[in-house]
Amino acid sequence: MARAGTGATGHHGASRPAPGWILAEERLNRAVAVCFVLGSGFFVLGAVLAELTAAGVVRCALVYLTGGVLFAVGAWGGFLGCVNYPGPASGARHWRWWAYRPMRIDWCSALLLLGGAWVFCVNLVDSLMRGLSAQQTDRLVWAPDMIGCTLFLVSGQLAVHQVRRAARPARGPAWWTAVINQAGAVLFMVAALADYTRDATGSPVNVHIANWATLGGAVCFLAGGVAQWFVTPAGVAGTPGSAERPGPA
Repeated sequence: MARAGTGATGHHGASRPAPGWILAEERLNRAVAVCFVLGSGFFVLGAVLAELTAAGVVRCALVYLTGGVLFAVGAWGGFLGCVNYPGPASGARHWRWWAYRPMRIDWCSALLLLGGAWVFCVNLVDSLMRGLSAQQTDRLVWAPDMIGCTLFLVSGQLAVHQVRRAARPARGPAWWTAVINQAGAVLFMVAALADYTRDATGSPVNVHIANWATLGGAVCFLAGGVAQWFVTPAGVAGTPGSAERPGPA
């Protein structure tokens, strides 16, 4: 996830973080990008297996779960990168594992993404259960899926709003990362809606739409992960008074 930082010198005189701190942020960002690419790749594989092969439900669920865990690790890394940016210039003297910054768009977006990723893990673990009724499936599998998709959508919209105001250049890697990931979040929501299990039939609304939308969303997240590899802290810069705080576009 691209971040609006106070590292670059701005209208309010914010100082630039130390080069070593920027290097650490860049390395963390690339590790996060790798997690997202690998996690998305497993989702692509899971969707292909579910739609185009005779692979069993449990096998597909295990593939999805592997991707979900990788994605959750990436989201955790993205959150750590957010709370530690812009580094020593913000007064921090050591690595932080938590910071409360609700007035920062990047912090809100990263926290929602992290929450959504871990809720997805609950959904994916529950999907391994066999012999569930339609109501149990909707409560244990579909409901966490919808919650995770909603958190992803809100997180993605905040990221898009952020890069529209803060990214430099205007359509650089940070912009593409946010926009492509939001497209993936929309497709994941479509998949979740199509995967609702009806009581009358005991089957999803449309399993083919669910599989293809999952595949499309995973491809978007994979492309977003590739774009994120090229994002640098200096490439997403804003001022404390504008880019970091939620407000009208």
